[in-house]
Parts: sequence; structure tokens; C-alpha cells
Amino acid sequence: MKTFMFSIQLPTELTQEFISLIPKQRALIDKLMEDGKIIQYSLALDRSQLWVTIAANSERKAMELFSTFPLVDFMIPTIFELAFQNSISNQLPKMIMN
Repeated sequence: MKTFMFSIQLPTELTQEFISLIPKQRALIDKLMEDGKIIQYSLALDRSQLWVTIAANSERKAMELFSTFPLVDFMIPTIFELAFQNSISNQLPKMIMN
């Protein structure tokens, strides 16, 4: 399985249509994370940029998954295939000896 980082530019003005789709977007992202298809999902504090790491067999498959996002029409993605994805959540918890 390969990993793809989507660096996504969001609109500067958030329309009512955009805002109304946020709950659907969050629900889908939560489901895809639960399924292991999305590894990471981060939003910049100023809400101008979004980063999503997707696990897929190919860039085409990653794009197909991205195209299911309810907010896709408002997003401008740049895609990078990653050599690796490492995070603290990928590591085993530290043993605590009591």
C-alpha cells in the first residue's frame, strides 16, 4: 500500500453551501479514518489549507477516494506520493513498569 499526501487549498470566503457540507465531510473523514483509508487529516488554524494522507494502491485510487469528499468542489489539491508516513500514533505505546 502506498501513501499520498494531499495539500489542499481551501476557498478564502466560506459560503453557506460550503459550511452546510462540513458535517458530511467530517462524517466521511471519520469513517475513512476508521477504515484505515485516511491516515491523517489536518486543518491550518486560518482554515486556508488542509492536509490529508491517504493510503491507496495508486495515485488514481487516492484521487478516486478524494473525489468522494463532499467539499471536493471547493478544494484545489496538490498530490505527493510519500516515501514513508511516520507519526507517534504509528508506534507502540511505551511500557510503564509499576
